[in-house]
Amino acid sequence: MAETFGIIDCNNFYVSCERVFQPALETLPVVVLSNNDGNIIARSNEAKSLGITMGMPFFKAEPLIEKNNVTTFSSNYSLYGDMSRRVMDTIDQFVPALENYSIDEAFVNLDGKTSEQDAHKIRNTVKKWTGIPVSVGIGSTKVLAKIANSIAKKNPNFGGVVDLSGEDTDKYLKDFDVADIWGIGRKYAQFLKSEDKDDNPQLDLWEASGLGRLREKLKIETALDLKNCDDKWLRKHLTVKGQRIALELRGISCLPLEIFEKPKKGLCCSRSFGQGIKTIEDLRQSIAMHTARAGEKLRRQNLAATHLTVFISTSSFRLNPDEIYSASASRQMLIPTAYTPAILETTYSLLERIYKPGFEYRKAGIFLSDITFDNAKQQSFFLKVDEKKQTGLMQAVDKINGRFGRHTVRPLAMGFEHKWKMKQEKLSSRYTTRLSEIPNVRA
Repeated sequence: MAETFGIIDCNNFYVSCERVFQPALETLPVVVLSNNDGNIIARSNEAKSLGITMGMPFFKAEPLIEKNNVTTFSSNYSLYGDMSRRVMDTIDQFVPALENYSIDEAFVNLDGKTSEQDAHKIRNTVKKWTGIPVSVGIGSTKVLAKIANSIAKKNPNFGGVVDLSGEDTDKYLKDFDVADIWGIGRKYAQFLKSEDKDDNPQLDLWEASGLGRLREKLKIETALDLKNCDDKWLRKHLTVKGQRIALELRGISCLPLEIFEKPKKGLCCSRSFGQGIKTIEDLRQSIAMHTARAGEKLRRQNLAATHLTVFISTSSFRLNPDEIYSASASRQMLIPTAYTPAILETTYSLLERIYKPGFEYRKAGIFLSDITFDNAKQQSFFLKVDEKKQTGLMQAVDKINGRFGRHTVRPLAMGFEHKWKMKQEKLSSRYTTRLSEIPNVRA
């Protein structure tokens, strides 16, 4: 039996998380802002209909928001991350294999036997157990499943589920914009839709039909057009990746389910400051917080990093070029590590190397790369480390912070008064991860 893929995608995820705990907002326009309350990163359907676009700066959207009484939230990643885990745990009970693709979507193996009725059951259960609405796309390949999911989200007549695992997919592909295909970026979409392409994928067909003079007018505008493209032309202009997408559109699976998580290529922890800071002491506090967070992320996934980069920058919108400054510095550590004190020691020396007094800094962060699984890292003959002691200490810290809240135990360098703290003026409660913020229900 042929393999069947599904993708389960949470609808307007950040907004949906907020609505779970404030159900009165269910039919009202809602938006969620990025870090530092800068841009729109999530919108309810009602907010979309008002003309509020994704990525729109908050100050530009503010007139529309005030005029239409749009409810606005600062991003609450503690809440969103925990709700994501609950959704994925629920889905996992219904499928033989799951690939956690992002915070709000997962590819699943439907073993070739799952029906639309089963997909509706998954959808209804996720809604009942978590409060989060999802859409389900089914296909014989990942790309077809993504297209099915997109159709399900945009057209309410399908009831949140679309199945493209059958043979008759062309009726859906002929109306699906090539720019919306998973894996086709804006650059490739512009090229495919453009006229006057030198090597047209259907040149031979046109010339054989005596219509070669019209080839310059041929555009690749839909998923069906891309599906029917010549493989050699695709490899030439869209590389092997483009050819794989076309094969997936034809129902030939080229992208397997990635059940086993691969080590990340890099890990970045950074934040913009709520207000400008000038002293190296304040920068150290910020860098210490990012380092503690990065170490926690590494250990949670059983990873270790070798290469460390520290970066700082002023605002790039200063009118005086003399007030603009950005710099970074890197260092290779002797052995891969997730031990926060070791990483912290390196970050301090790098920060001192790039810091310049007299500037008002607006952002700082660290980037870890050359990441490997901790149990597969290469040791050093020249550095003696008591890994058992380090591991035990970090496990104790992570356990305490997991129980009582992040940064309960933290590096002293983080300090206690954070002048640089992000703007989060519209932050909701961390309903599922903080006992003190659980809502009170009154009869």
